[in-house]
Amino acid sequence: MQPIQFPTSVPLLPTAWEQFMQTGIPYAHSDPAVVQSWRRCVPRFDPQATPRLTTLKEPSFSSVRRTQADLITTATPFVEDLYQFSEGTDEVIVLTDGTGCTLVLAGDEMGLNRLQQLGLELGSYWAEGQMGTNAFGMALFEAAPVLVVGAEHYFQLYHPLATAAAPIHDVRGRIIGLIGIVTLVGQVTAHTLALVMASARAIGNQLHTEWYLKQATLRLREVNTLLGAIAEGVIAWDENGEITHVNEPAAALLRLHPQTAVGHPLNYVLDLPPRLTYAIQSGHELHEAELSFNVNGEARSCVVSLRPIRDGDHGPVSYLATLRPVEHIRQMVHRQVLQTDTLTLADLAAQSTEMKTAIRLANAAAKGKAPILLQGESGVGKNQLARAIHNASPRANQPFLVINCRAISHELMLGEFLGQEGDMHTASRLSKFELAEGGTLLLDQIEHLSLEMQAAMLQLLDAGQLLRLGSTRPIPIDVRICAATSVDLEQKIADGSFLSRLYYAFGVFPIEIPPLRERQADIPLLAERFLNRIVPKGSPTPTFEPEALALLVRYPWPGNVRELESVLERAIQHSQGNVIRLVDLPVVVQHGRGRVSSNSKPQPVISVAQAERDAILRAGLACQGNLTNMAQKLGIGRSTLWRKMRQYNLTPQQFKA
Repeated sequence: MQPIQFPTSVPLLPTAWEQFMQTGIPYAHSDPAVVQSWRRCVPRFDPQATPRLTTLKEPSFSSVRRTQADLITTATPFVEDLYQFSEGTDEVIVLTDGTGCTLVLAGDEMGLNRLQQLGLELGSYWAEGQMGTNAFGMALFEAAPVLVVGAEHYFQLYHPLATAAAPIHDVRGRIIGLIGIVTLVGQVTAHTLALVMASARAIGNQLHTEWYLKQATLRLREVNTLLGAIAEGVIAWDENGEITHVNEPAAALLRLHPQTAVGHPLNYVLDLPPRLTYAIQSGHELHEAELSFNVNGEARSCVVSLRPIRDGDHGPVSYLATLRPVEHIRQMVHRQVLQTDTLTLADLAAQSTEMKTAIRLANAAAKGKAPILLQGESGVGKNQLARAIHNASPRANQPFLVINCRAISHELMLGEFLGQEGDMHTASRLSKFELAEGGTLLLDQIEHLSLEMQAAMLQLLDAGQLLRLGSTRPIPIDVRICAATSVDLEQKIADGSFLSRLYYAFGVFPIEIPPLRERQADIPLLAERFLNRIVPKGSPTPTFEPEALALLVRYPWPGNVRELESVLERAIQHSQGNVIRLVDLPVVVQHGRGRVSSNSKPQPVISVAQAERDAILRAGLACQGNLTNMAQKLGIGRSTLWRKMRQYNLTPQQFKA
């Protein structure tokens, strides 16, 4: 510490030292920190002896210097500046590490020789435990700047010297070194300690600056590595519009060279779309906006997200834009609409000649590229057949998208099907054809397409391109179109509500699906397949009571396959013992009558006994097992009814469930 009343008290220091060493009582005006240091040294050292110093030898000293390379590199210019200021005064500038080991010595030859004679050289330790009271050892102990003059040193050998030292702190506040001055008592001034303190602070500040710069460089390197590693394109520019970063994906997408683009104004390198320009000027963000850049006269479409980087509450100081090809957005949508149904043509039940013909045509259609037209009554399974065709085609791993044309009003149809080009304030909207890109688009109830949409569909089929509403940029489209209808399109052509050219465009693969009543041989297979599909894995599949299955075959099924599935799902819920019985079927099916189809195909012939048993079953269900009422409805006696029920193994309790 700087002595009290420096320098007038310097002559009193030897007296104070003598008094303490002889009596252990400090002089009244002695520095308290120095006195405390003396007390720590008294039990260990003889103040009049020569201290036994520790000095590192090679290679240990070189190892320490390598470890402290950053400190030495940063502090050396400051050590040299101090030496220039003190040149000719025999002062020695000393730099140590955080343990007090001498790393650098600078000074005139006389001053260096003086220290060497005292055993103080490179590698020597200034710690209090070896040199007794001195500025360097006390600075380590007190963690503060210290000036020790003459007889304030514990060892008498060092009384001719004055030492001043100040700690150097790292960014975490730890002492990583000391810088100090060793001079003769007569040359010390009131400014010696201030000079050391200023140098220590300057070295610490420089170390802090270098640490922060190193961390900033590391973070910047990490950011650049991250921006280069991500698949998205990234382009950044400052508030003056100058490009500061372009990663490789962005350069490839916009046909730019990163090295030549950085440093140039953004609007000089690219013709910005109006919506992006408006967002930059207003400081607003953009989220997944589909924009088109003009690069060397070529339109480059991509999906852009813009994020302004702000300085607190102030305006944007820079901008960061991420870019992705439009194809990536389509792929994301594809993953959302991609059907996971694995239905194949082989899964479609077909024992009837009519359905076998339809499946044979579907196999041929799956290998082609032309549009497909599926015709048949409502509920015959047109959507299922279209899905099976898609799964059997080369497009099986691409989207299968179903659009019901009747569900879209004519006013909105063009925008829904063709999409909408965005403007300065609104985002672009993908068309249904873009959503199904690479896959199959099923247009159900195609007869409800507006005439405008039919004309646009013809143009799309001919050119393989579409124009969004409000756009002049054609978009290539690769979609297999499948149409489904339950009406006579030729009649629609005659009415003028359907374009004949569009009908003929679907004429390459027309497939007629017969109604269920015309393919009764398929009903048991359809029922079995449906039960296998809805019953949980590991559970046994229900079986049919013969009478129940026979009734299913005879029922006319006006709702076709869709009605059959609904009936079976209900029957499973009502069945017991994993067997579907006659009473488990809906009443409408139990009371249903077989009817001759419109093409007058002969119905299966049943025996008189089977007809008689069916009549008793219907009467039992209607009368809930009341024998008297059953006999009246059948027009036979009660005893006759009882006899015939025993003959057919029927009981009244069967009908009371």
